[in-house]
Amino acid sequence: QWQFVESGGNLVQPGGSLRLSCAASGFSLDSYAIGWFRQAPGKVREGVSCISSSHNTYYADSVKGRFTTSRDSAKSTVYLHLDNLKPEGSAVYFCTTTQQLDGLCAIRELRTDSWGQGTQVTISS
Repeated sequence: QWQFVESGGNLVQPGGSLRLSCAASGFSLDSYAIGWFRQAPGKVREGVSCISSSHNTYYADSVKGRFTTSRDSAKSTVYLHLDNLKPEGSAVYFCTTTQQLDGLCAIRELRTDSWGQGTQVTISS
């Protein structure tokens, strides 16, 4: 059973930083791209970033230059480092497998049945 457990969310001030973690289990992380998504109250879930199995990354325009994703296969964990946080970034952040082709990933979920509980990020002064 594919599982994702997100952690690291917190209340931070605008301009602050956070590191989110995504612990994956039930499959071989090395073979799959992993993406981060977020959902704010009353809004649809949106893609934030992805990292392919060959470590190529892709970011939504809204976070480019401020967010960085990485992966550690030994720990079966994918990270999302968030810098220069803005209030509009407040949301529940999720991770899951995403589509990839020829070493490049796309921020589209590969499966619809493996979402975790997410981790809450609140950006407020």
